[in-house]
Amino acid sequence: MNEGEDVDFRDRVRQSFERQQAMRTLGAELTRVEQAMVEIEMPFDVKLTQQHGILHAGVIAAGLDTACGYAAYTVIAPEASILTIEFKVNLMSPGRGERFLFRGEITKPGSTIIVADGRAYALGDGPAKLIASMSGSMMVIRGRQEFIG
Repeated sequence: MNEGEDVDFRDRVRQSFERQQAMRTLGAELTRVEQAMVEIEMPFDVKLTQQHGILHAGVIAAGLDTACGYAAYTVIAPEASILTIEFKVNLMSPGRGERFLFRGEITKPGSTIIVADGRAYALGDGPAKLIASMSGSMMVIRGRQEFIG
């Protein structure tokens, strides 16, 4: 891959992420975009907690799904897009931290189906703590104007 193509996928991911109203609502930001890997970070917000004051599982799933979806977006043609068709999340530890990191990585690229794995970490004073993992499948969409970008 040449350097121009490298910049292109990063720009496409950033532009698409800017249109993500769900991530904006959560206060999430795109912090790293590499070939087959994306990281999203989000500050703790009490409005995103469940009844015990920890980050809601649905918010964790949304962060992981988005990170994995954009990781898939880095490995497809510019005219294609991605839709998640399946995922499973394992919650491993309570979502307690000052910030949260959602990392999506491609496990198996494909021309129609892409498999991705995600990890969610709580960040604070000490070392990052793994709080959840995800395995998901993304479908490559072509020729559908409503799904471009």
